[in-house]
Amino acid sequence: MATLRLFASAREAAGCGSDTFEEKSVGGLLDAAVERFGTPFAEVLATCRVWLNGEEVGRDAALSDSDEVAVLPPVSGGI
Repeated sequence: MATLRLFASAREAAGCGSDTFEEKSVGGLLDAAVERFGTPFAEVLATCRVWLNGEEVGRDAALSDSDEVAVLPPVSGGI
């Protein structure tokens, strides 16, 4: 099972910081996450970057059991 890690607004929208999925691609995992977590998560996901094991990837990237997918929303800050 691949692990999905969620940060900032993605974590808030999903109601958890991580979950596991048995999908075979990043796109499949993200689709399953939207189904599991609902519309608020889908709206946040549309603005996020997705990383697989520390590298930015597309939806077609293949997954194996030990992989970690991170959903990283845009972050703003300043003084």
